[in-house]
Amino acid sequence: MRKTSYVVAFFAVIATMILNISSVQRPDWLVVHGEDIIHKSVTVEYGLGRRCELKVMEIPTGDGSHLTYTNYDCRPFPMRATDGCEKENKRFCMVWGTGSYFGELGIGFAVVACLAIMFGVSTHSRRRRIWKSVSVLVALHVLSQILVFSVVTHLYRTDAYPTFRYARPGLAYVLNILSWVFGLIVMVGVVTTGISAERGHRWAAGNRAYRPISD
Repeated sequence: MRKTSYVVAFFAVIATMILNISSVQRPDWLVVHGEDIIHKSVTVEYGLGRRCELKVMEIPTGDGSHLTYTNYDCRPFPMRATDGCEKENKRFCMVWGTGSYFGELGIGFAVVACLAIMFGVSTHSRRRRIWKSVSVLVALHVLSQILVFSVVTHLYRTDAYPTFRYARPGLAYVLNILSWVFGLIVMVGVVTTGISAERGHRWAAGNRAYRPISD
C-alpha cells in the first residue's frame, strides 16, 4: 500500500477513536427528562460509568420575575448499594459494567491500530504486510463498539433499570453509532486497498507495485 493510504487510514482511525473516547466519557447515553413539585425540571443522564442529574428550580420574586437556581451533580454508576446491584438489579449492573469494559477495550484496539500503522510505514516491505494487522485491529475496535451499543440498546429496550422506561438515547449513544459505522468504512477501505495493492493495482500499490518474482 502507498504511504498516502496509510496516512489516510491513520487519521481515519484517530477520528473513530475520538468518537469512541467521547461516547465512553460522556454521561448522556440515556437521558430522562422530568419534573417534581419543587423543581421546574429534572434531567437525569446515564453514562457507562456515571450518572448525572441536573435540577432547575425557579423562585418567584415580588416583581413577577423568577430567580433560577441550578444544581448539577454526578456520581459513579451503577453503585452497589444505591442502584441495587446486590439485590434486584444485580444482573443489570453486571451487564452494564460489561458494556463499559468493551467501551474501554475499543479505545485500546484503536490505539494499537495507530501504533501498527506508524510502525508499518517505515519500510516498503512492512507496508506490504501491515495492512492485514491494521484491518484486524480496526475490526476488533468496531466489534467492541457494536457490543457496547448492543448492551445499552438491549437494557434500554427491555427497561432493565427502573427509570429506563422514561429514557431516550442521548448524544453519547449517537457518537457510539457514528464511531462503529465510520470504523466499518475504515476497515473496508483498508482491506480493499490492501488487496488491490497485492494484486498490483497502481492506485493502491504506487509506482512500486507488488509483482510476483518469475523464474
